[in-house]
Amino acid sequence: MKAPRPQAPAAPTAESDTPAASGPGSAFGSGSPASLRDVSATTRPPAPEPDSSADPDSEAAAQARLDATRRERLEMAQRKEEIKAIKMRKELDALEAMVAKDDGDDDGPLRPAAPTGKPEPEPIIAAPPVGKARAKRRHWGALISFAVMVIVPVMVCVWYLNQRAAPRYVSLAGFSVRTEEVGSSIELLGQVAQMSGSSSSDTDILYQFIQSQELVRKADAVLDLRALWAKGDPDTDFVFAYHPPGTIEDLVTYWGRMVGVYSDSGTGLIDLEVQAFTPEDATRIAQFIYDESTLMINRLSAIARDDATGYAREELESSVEELKIARAALTRFRNETQIVDPAASIQSQMGILSSLQGQLAQTLIDLDILMQTTSASDPRVVQIRRRVEVIEARIAEERKKLGIGVRGETGTDVPEGEAFADLVGEYERLLVDQQFAGESYTAARATYESSLAEARRQSRYLAAHVHPTTAESARYPQFYQTSGLVMLFSFLAWALIVMIGYALRDRR
Repeated sequence: MKAPRPQAPAAPTAESDTPAASGPGSAFGSGSPASLRDVSATTRPPAPEPDSSADPDSEAAAQARLDATRRERLEMAQRKEEIKAIKMRKELDALEAMVAKDDGDDDGPLRPAAPTGKPEPEPIIAAPPVGKARAKRRHWGALISFAVMVIVPVMVCVWYLNQRAAPRYVSLAGFSVRTEEVGSSIELLGQVAQMSGSSSSDTDILYQFIQSQELVRKADAVLDLRALWAKGDPDTDFVFAYHPPGTIEDLVTYWGRMVGVYSDSGTGLIDLEVQAFTPEDATRIAQFIYDESTLMINRLSAIARDDATGYAREELESSVEELKIARAALTRFRNETQIVDPAASIQSQMGILSSLQGQLAQTLIDLDILMQTTSASDPRVVQIRRRVEVIEARIAEERKKLGIGVRGETGTDVPEGEAFADLVGEYERLLVDQQFAGESYTAARATYESSLAEARRQSRYLAAHVHPTTAESARYPQFYQTSGLVMLFSFLAWALIVMIGYALRDRR
């Protein structure tokens, strides 16, 4: 047989005030509204006795507040009863599910329904009504600060750009420093050519030169920059126009604002953007910068060439002086000795001495032959002996000139007076000095010519890929871009300050 369906207990109503209402429903919540009212009545402090002498209006207001409090408590009690009824209905549904599952098994005991695995939805408790939002002092402070820090600066910027800022014209120019290495004649014959390229170090030097005080001073002396940049009327456009006269430091600072230099280290290109208040002035300034940059690159080339050939030039000058001194010493020796070439003179003297010695030998032979056939008193013998004496005297004289000396008693040569060999030795010393100085001069000259040719092979020059242009319309001031930037940075500053203020407030 099927088990009888259990009856669901009756849900207590808000009007029940009997103790039965707290029976089965006591497992799910508190008592009935009547019991709540009894508890509130016991816990609530006694109401003050009405004063007969009080104002009737104040008594009515107090009574109205009391009634409102009672109604509020009654509504809370009713809400609790509704929550209890919802829980009871959920439990009843669970019991019905259990009975439906065990409906086919008559003998089996009743088992509670298995949990479905889904969480039971929590009862929704309505929050009390929220009052109308009201603007507070911090809200008004944020709004006022937004107007002061964002709206006002943007409006001032727009007004100034439209009414006070003077139009500025732009002249563009572009150039680069090229280094070309020209091969020598041998390399050209071998068809070995080197391509020209740009030098990054020279580009960096030129970039710094265009922004230097030296160039600004030259430009002011030639073009009168103070007068050119004061054409914007500094009394009206006090932000963008130059305020003359100013110091050179002020002019250099303003030069950085009006002359833009953009360098590409990868390609070695330099681009100029020169601003002025007339198109002609902008073109003149750009052309002046290009001309001065060309002169500076030429000076760099001359300095590099002088550095490359300086040491070789010094060596060449020193060798020239040494060669001059050696030649002067040799000339002085020739003037003093009246001998142009001692080597040739000594060869001549040696030839004379050899001839005399040959004649002496022949004469002695003749004398010996004659002595074998005649007596010593023969006039021919006397004559030959006289001839021998004359030849010997001449030989001794010639030997003295050559520095060989005369025969002494010991059989050795005894030098007398200044020997011709000393003159030859001095001449040879001077000749060696002259030859060494000449060889040094030749080597130094070759080194100098080689270094000079190498310096000429590496030449620098300034190549312009964009010549200075002349504008037809003003590019600055850029109205929309400048206004947008002012608006963006003003808003970011305002937002940062507001966030800092709220963060400090939350920390308190």
